[in-house]
Amino acid sequence: MKTNRRGFLKTLGGVAAFTIIPRHVLGKGFIAPSDQLTKGIIGTGGMGRNHVNYAGTRLVAVCDVDKNHLELGKQLVNEKIAAYHDFRDLILDPNVDIVHIATPPHWHGIMSVEAAKAGKDIWCEKPMTRTIGEGKRVMEAVKQYGRIFRLNTRFRFMSSFYGLGTPMKPLKKLVQSGMLGWPLKVTISKHTGFDWKFFWVGKEYLEPQPVPKELDYDFWLGPAPYKPYNAHRVHQTFRGYWDYDGGGLGDMGQHYIDPVQYLLDKDETSPVKVEVDAPQQHPDAVGTWRSITYTYDDGCQIVLWGGDFGDPNTPYIAGPKGNVYKNFVCDIPNWEKKLAGYPEPEPQIEDFLESVKTRQPFALNERNGFRSATIVNLGTVALRLNRTLHFDPVKLEFIDDEAANRLLDQPIRAPWSL
Repeated sequence: MKTNRRGFLKTLGGVAAFTIIPRHVLGKGFIAPSDQLTKGIIGTGGMGRNHVNYAGTRLVAVCDVDKNHLELGKQLVNEKIAAYHDFRDLILDPNVDIVHIATPPHWHGIMSVEAAKAGKDIWCEKPMTRTIGEGKRVMEAVKQYGRIFRLNTRFRFMSSFYGLGTPMKPLKKLVQSGMLGWPLKVTISKHTGFDWKFFWVGKEYLEPQPVPKELDYDFWLGPAPYKPYNAHRVHQTFRGYWDYDGGGLGDMGQHYIDPVQYLLDKDETSPVKVEVDAPQQHPDAVGTWRSITYTYDDGCQIVLWGGDFGDPNTPYIAGPKGNVYKNFVCDIPNWEKKLAGYPEPEPQIEDFLESVKTRQPFALNERNGFRSATIVNLGTVALRLNRTLHFDPVKLEFIDDEAANRLLDQPIRAPWSL
C-alpha cells in the first residue's frame, strides 16, 4: 500500500479523516477476534530486532529508511511480511494492531502521536521523547484517541534491578512502610550498581562524508536539524548528539530513574530543581558530567554520579531512619522481620497484551512514563546550559528562564510537525 504523503500530512488533525477501520481493539472491554495481536516495527537496525517474539503477538510489518536494516527486518520471521520505507505506510496498514517504535528518540514523539491518531496502540522504546514538550504532546494524543501506550523499560514491575540485586516490589514495600523515614535521597552511580555508559559521547567537528546508497539520510534526520552526513552521527552512535538523544543519560536514564520515581511515589509530579556539575557541553556533541542532582518540593532527591565520581560508600537510598545499599543491604536491625507485617504494594498490569485487550493502563504508560522522561530531559537541558534550573511541575515550564524554556519545544524541521 502506498500512501499519498501530502494527503497524510493534511489529515493528521483527526482520526475521522481515515477511511480504514483497524481490526484491532476498538473500545473498552472489546477483545480482538484472535488472542494473537499483530505488530509492526519501525526501526529494525538494532533494538527493534530484539523484541520480535513477544508472547501473544505476531509480526506482520517492518519499516526502516536503511535498506540493509529493512532486509534484516524482513528476515525476523519465516513468513513473508510487509516491508515499508516510510513509517506512515506502516501506521496506515490495517493489519497492524500495535506499532513498536524502535527508532532514535528524535522520532519518538512524532511517530507516537501519528500512531495514536491512526487508532494504533503503541510500544515505544526509551527515552519516551527527546524533549519535555514532545512528551506532553504524546501524553495528550494517547488520551485524546483512547490508545494504550507502553514505554519499554520494565524495572518498576519486573526483573532484578541492576546492582540492587532485587526486583522493585520488596524495595517499594520497604520505602512505603516508612521504616527509612522521609525525605529520601537516592544515589544512582557506578558505586551503587549503575553505569552511565560515557562511551555515548559525540565527536566534535565531524567531517562530512558521502551518504551510503542504502540510507535515506534526509528521512533518517526527519524533524532534526540538517547536518552533513557522518557515519558517527547515525545508527549505533547517534546517542552522542543532542539532536537525536542525550548520551548516557538519554540511553539509560529511564531504565535507572523510572523505578526511583515509582519508589518515591512521584508519578504525578516532577523535581522543582536540577543542579549539574559538568564540563561545558559542546552545542552538537554530548559530553560527560560529574553529577546531576534533582530535588523535589518535599526535599526528596535523586542524585546521579557519572564515571567514578562520588563516595564509594554512599548508600543507594539514604533516609533519616535507615539506609539501603547495593545488593539490597539495609542497615535497620531486623528490617526483614519488621517489614513482613506491612502491606504489599498496589498491583500493576504487567502484561501489555492484557492492557490492550482490557483497555486498562499498562504499568509504565504515557503518564508516568512522561514524568520519568521529564526527569531525564530536565537533566539534558541543565547540562546544555551548564547551570542550576528551577522547574514548575504543574505548568511544565522553567521558572524565569527564557533560554531553558526554549529547549522545552525545540524547532522541528519542515515538513514535519507535532
